[in-house]
Amino acid sequence: MAEATLTPAEVEERLAEAADILRRLPESRVQGHASAWPPYVREYWESYGVAEVKLRRPPPSAAAITRMDEALPWLTWLDPTDAKIVWLRANGDRWKVICWSVGMQRSAVHQHWLYGLCVIAWRLRGQAVPVKRSRQFLIDRMQAVSR
Repeated sequence: MAEATLTPAEVEERLAEAADILRRLPESRVQGHASAWPPYVREYWESYGVAEVKLRRPPPSAAAITRMDEALPWLTWLDPTDAKIVWLRANGDRWKVICWSVGMQRSAVHQHWLYGLCVIAWRLRGQAVPVKRSRQFLIDRMQAVSR
């Protein structure tokens, strides 16, 4: 899919995929701290219920990491508040939690989120964001273009 034709809904999907990929990357560890001792192997009856089993999805593919690397800089095009709202929503946070974290009402948060997606889609099309127009103007214009 060419980036020049992304709609706000497709931008939302790409950012949600980027958030998912970041969660699936291996955990960072402190380098240089390792043990030469082999791990202690317990019998089943000794280890039952000792440690919670943590299941993880497989690591992301190289193509997925490349798409994530392409999508993350898009957030720098937004105001910090808009970028925070868009990223929290991409992480799958609920609207109520997002409202609490930015200190806005639900309708205002939704407007900022939609505007942020439209700004990213607009910039990917190679167009400058109109400065002297309202947020609603850009949202309406993007919805008309993506139909």
